[in-house]
Amino acid sequence: MLFPFIGGLIIVLIGLTFVFLGYRLFLVLLPVWGFFAGFWLGAQALTLVFGHGFLATTTGWIVGFFLGLIMALLSYLFYFLGVAVVAGLIGYSLGVGLMGLVGLGGGILAFLVGVLFALIIMVITLALNLQKYVVILLSAWAGGVAVVTGALVLFGRLTAATLRVQGDAVLAIAQVSPLWLLAALAIAAVGIVVQIRSNRTYTFEKSEYIYIWG
Repeated sequence: MLFPFIGGLIIVLIGLTFVFLGYRLFLVLLPVWGFFAGFWLGAQALTLVFGHGFLATTTGWIVGFFLGLIMALLSYLFYFLGVAVVAGLIGYSLGVGLMGLVGLGGGILAFLVGVLFALIIMVITLALNLQKYVVILLSAWAGGVAVVTGALVLFGRLTAATLRVQGDAVLAIAQVSPLWLLAALAIAAVGIVVQIRSNRTYTFEKSEYIYIWG
């Protein structure tokens, strides 16, 4: 009981950090997010296409690891691409999550819909120069999902095993109750308002990014 409690509490605290401070943390640690984005995408894609559990096979780990390295390198070398890649990941997660809500969460169709959503969000982000607001939106949403996930783990409503099988926190939360997704959305909405206000005159420039990472 102690480990789930501590794990859930840590997830909640990390989630709150991203809800309210996501924009600045997101960009400073962009190569790190690029790695995790690629890792999760590779492993999740194999789960959907071949029907294995999330990271249940060695192949899933290997594909996820190498795709993560590629994404981390691209995020390090190309600032704008790093933002677009991580934005696309959230779009992919949104597409797969929506398919899960309508009962089509597994298989090649869910994978293709996820890819479509990813491409749409990437194009919108780059074409309209919305990197700042996309990062605020996505970091607040990711933080809201993390807060709800951590709370459910904290109170024993969600287990690590369920998260591993689903491979997606949004699907795992929806399995408990769709109302929890609304709670995540409400938390994210508060975070978006706070971040927009606190970052109204702040813009993370590419030169600052290069200075931090060398």
